[in-house]
Amino acid sequence: MSLIKRSRNRRRLRSVLRRGHLSVALVAVVLASLSLTLLGILALKVYADHNLHLIARAINYTVEAAVVFDDKTAASEALAMIASTEAVAEAKIYNVEGELLAYWRRPESGFLSRVEMLLANGLLEQPISVPIEHQGKQVGAVIVSGHGANVLRFLLSGLFGVIVCTALSAWSALYLSRRLLNGITGPLHKLAEVAHAARSERAFNRRVPSAQIAEMDSLGNDFNALLDELESWQSHLKSENQALAHKASHDSLTNLPNRAYFAARLARTLRSTNPANDKVAVLFLDSDRFKNINDTYGHAAGDAVLVAVATRVRAQLRENDVVARFGGDEFAILLAPLYHVEDAQRIADKIIASMQEPVELPGHISIVTSLSIGIAVYPEHGATPDLLLCAADAAMYQAKRLARGGQHLAESEYSPTPLLPGA
Repeated sequence: MSLIKRSRNRRRLRSVLRRGHLSVALVAVVLASLSLTLLGILALKVYADHNLHLIARAINYTVEAAVVFDDKTAASEALAMIASTEAVAEAKIYNVEGELLAYWRRPESGFLSRVEMLLANGLLEQPISVPIEHQGKQVGAVIVSGHGANVLRFLLSGLFGVIVCTALSAWSALYLSRRLLNGITGPLHKLAEVAHAARSERAFNRRVPSAQIAEMDSLGNDFNALLDELESWQSHLKSENQALAHKASHDSLTNLPNRAYFAARLARTLRSTNPANDKVAVLFLDSDRFKNINDTYGHAAGDAVLVAVATRVRAQLRENDVVARFGGDEFAILLAPLYHVEDAQRIADKIIASMQEPVELPGHISIVTSLSIGIAVYPEHGATPDLLLCAADAAMYQAKRLARGGQHLAESEYSPTPLLPGA
């Protein structure tokens, strides 16, 4: 439980990288914005100061004659004409004795005007004094205080430009950060998905797609190579397990199912069969005089006879029927479904007839063998797998007593009878 909690409390790589990238981008954008703002303000101050000096000089040239002749009216008109059209808050003209000849002040128009004046006082060189000279002698002075209207307009437009540039920079940083994150975390996410599927679902056939980043692509290729080896090993183990399972449930000589497989198949078939409507038949087969063949021609000949019997019996059955070797020269057949008892007897006759063809033994020897077959039908001759097999076995021994190489149908009431000597 604690491991699950710790796993949930851990942050994802994408979240960590995104937070780091956004932090770096935010700091960089803020620093760049502040730097641009400060540089813009400094440039604006230099420009405004220079412009104010130019205005003062323009007033100087214009009122020079009025100051020389001490004409207050002309000085006032000239001053008002220039100051009213420029960014001037207040202007004064003095003569050489320091007397005020002309004065002009821009009327205030509320809060905005006060803001402009505060901005001008904070940024501009206030006030500016320019001497009025005539023929190399100072005849007066011009004192000018700047107004902040132009400064505020330029500052607001500059701030708007900075905000737009900052927004574009932030968007670009976010876009590039996402692309970088996708380039890093995308392949890692795919790798994690494939690794999880391989661990939880044993899906070794999945592969990690290629990545744009060389290191990620190399990691994915190495992981795919590991999956190739695991898939190959899984296929090998599956093949080995199938071979072992087949070997455990089949006879190595005839490649037929063995007794254990037949018993399990018979039990499953009886569980799924309705005794009121369906029938199942079990045929028990035994080779006649098989011991004499082994004693006369050797075990290799006996094996050849068993293989031939298995092949011929299998050829007479339907696709869903099962034939198994019980051991030695004994075989069993499961016929399901069975519609009529006569169908089982007809198949038994076909198997007996197939034994009439000689069997080729090693050493170019041919012999003819025969089979005795006992038939038991479910549910008439037995309601369980064991009773059905015992009934078919007893019917096979009865077929041997009557005539070797024949068939016999089990009795309704099964009662074991000992086999006659020499059977």
